[in-house]
Order: sequence, then structure tokens, then C-alpha cells
Amino acid sequence: MGGENVFLFVPNLIGYARILLAAVSFWLMPTSPGPAAACYGLAGLLDAVDGHMARLLDQGSRFGAMLDMLTDRLSSLCLLLNLALLEPRWAPLLQLCSALDLASHWLHMHWSTLQGASSHKAVGGEGHPLLRRYYQSRPLLFLLCAGNEAFYGCWYLLHWGEGPPVFPGGPGLARVGFCLGAPLAALKSFLNLLQLGGALRGVAALDAAERGRKSS
Repeated sequence: MGGENVFLFVPNLIGYARILLAAVSFWLMPTSPGPAAACYGLAGLLDAVDGHMARLLDQGSRFGAMLDMLTDRLSSLCLLLNLALLEPRWAPLLQLCSALDLASHWLHMHWSTLQGASSHKAVGGEGHPLLRRYYQSRPLLFLLCAGNEAFYGCWYLLHWGEGPPVFPGGPGLARVGFCLGAPLAALKSFLNLLQLGGALRGVAALDAAERGRKSS
């Protein structure tokens, strides 16, 4: 295979480190909340770094985009699975949120690939206005993703305790993060619904166009 080795692009090397950190985090989650949260949080921070490095070094790639999306989705899925084990009464809701997140992003990426887009974040004019705003604004994208992760991460930590108080006599840090992240996580789930519906309509439109060409 000639040319550059995409597998060794700096953003993709960071992606491999994220996978390793996430795997260690999941191993620790059932028994060691502090180290597990540290590994998961560091993997999340590296998510912002790999995209920056891809732009800085001009090392964006379809492989990197797919690796990034899969790592994000599977990391969230495993966190929610751990939460479902620790908080069984909320398991149905957590399973629904996991399924919606995974299905919406997978189908959206598949639709984007069928259209020849280099990334699932390239939402064209046919996308819902809220989705276009979400994907085209890096600060908004970061805020909602970070808020969503903070909500579920702090929910996990709340199982073990409140954490250090934000101020003397006040609520713990985990509870504050949980409360602040809740509306952002709800908005993220709503965007997942919009994304799933848009991708379903997009794939159906591609089917209709292909069938029309065959019948003409």
C-alpha cells in the first residue's frame, strides 16, 4: 500500500489511546469509581484533541471520522450499560437512550457515506435546521456532547456518593454536574431523534431515486 499510512495519522493514534483508556475505565467501573471516572474523563478530553490535531496537521480521514464516531458511541453505550447494572430501576430508560444514540448515529453516518460525504458531521441543506446548527457550531457541539457525558458520568458517580461539596454545606459536585447536565442530555436525545428521522427519510429518498432511474 503506497502513500501515507492513515493508520498512523496522529489523530488516529490519539483515537487508539482513547479506546485503551475507555477499556480500562469500563474494567474499573463496577468497583473503583475514582480511577474509572479519571480514565473515562481523560478519554473524553482526548476526543477534543484528536479533531484539533486533524485540522492542524491536515490529517482528516474517513477512517478517522468513523473511528471517532464508533469510539464515542461505544464509550457512551458501555457507560450506560454500567449505569443500568448499578441502577436497575432505570435500566429500561438507559437501554432506550443507548439504542437511540447508537441507531441514530450509525444510520446518519451510513446515509452520509452513501452521499459521498467525508464525515457524518457534514449535514447539508436537507438536514433539520437544529441539526445543521448543532453540527456546524463547534462550541455548541462541544457543549452538548460535554453536557451529555457529564450528566451520565455524574449519575454514575452519584451511585457512590455526592462527592466533595461545591461550597460548605452545599450539594456535592456529582449532584451539581448531574443537575446541570440533565437538560443538555435531554436536548442531545431530542437531536438524536431528529437525526434518526432525517437519516431514515434520506435513505428512503436514495432508494426512491435509484428505483426511479431503473424504471426509466
